[in-house]
Amino acid sequence: MENLPKLKVGVIGTGALGRHHARLYAQSPNAEMVGIFDVQQEAAKRVAAEFGLKVFGTLEELAAECDALSVAVPADYHAGTVISLLNMGKHVLVEKPIAAKLDEALAMCEAAEKNGVVFGVGHVERFNPATDYLVQRGGKIRFIEAQRLAAYPPARPGLLPRGTEVSVILDLMIHDIDLILGLVKSEVERIDVIGTPVLSAGEDIVNARIKFVNGVCANLTASRVSSEPTRRLRVFQEDAFISLDYGNPVGSIVTRSENGLESRGIELQSKNALAEELEDFICAVQQTLSTGKLHDTRVSGRQGLKALEIAIAIEKEARRYNQEYGF
Repeated sequence: MENLPKLKVGVIGTGALGRHHARLYAQSPNAEMVGIFDVQQEAAKRVAAEFGLKVFGTLEELAAECDALSVAVPADYHAGTVISLLNMGKHVLVEKPIAAKLDEALAMCEAAEKNGVVFGVGHVERFNPATDYLVQRGGKIRFIEAQRLAAYPPARPGLLPRGTEVSVILDLMIHDIDLILGLVKSEVERIDVIGTPVLSAGEDIVNARIKFVNGVCANLTASRVSSEPTRRLRVFQEDAFISLDYGNPVGSIVTRSENGLESRGIELQSKNALAEELEDFICAVQQTLSTGKLHDTRVSGRQGLKALEIAIAIEKEARRYNQEYGF
């Protein structure tokens, strides 16, 4: 990307994730950080002061000076924000989940395709070194077990706690849904689910068992009412068992040997997954602008839509189960 001009970028939404988007864009050698916008102007001013950025008064004013933008607002505001930007001809990276509703996500994808712009979804675990290892190793997968546990998010004045505008399925489990869809590459045959609200209006703890058409099975657990954070993936292949901690990240692999079983640690590259995700977005837009041919990000809008389809199916099954048993 050395010979390509710097991409003019902006960030909409300066909460926990948007703040990091702004920081990393400002540090990128391939981007010119134009500024930020947030309906909560005081929040935007704090981030601007921290990183020496310009605050814009409206979304439209910021977009007018940018080639591309990150959107990190609450999920139920994704569609309105993103479609407006896409219809302005702007390239967009939206944080996961792509949207809170399927019809909204589909409209976002169609708007991107109509306007011929890059549209990516921020499934940052695709850039985790643990995922890099799984992709590079390959192998025939038989069973996957994913655990993603977190504490309940803190209160925010005038707002719901971060992420609780949607269920834990759309907030946390969707990371593992996207990862598993990328690894298994098969259609879903059946889903069994149990989940329940605890502290919010949506489900706060959920277990889902996904059976794929090709015979692979995945067992996913997500919670935002746990005492200790956990981001763990276990992959059982025909010739190995791989255990990966996405939080550290570290891992181990067990394989057969002449003496029985052999266990060894896995060395994973240390890197900033979010920074790599943003560089992937920048590169896709730069290539699109320089060649006139659309280049997708690692997680395209359509891939984000597919993950949301499975997440919504899990959510519906959890609610059907609760209604059937009177939970």
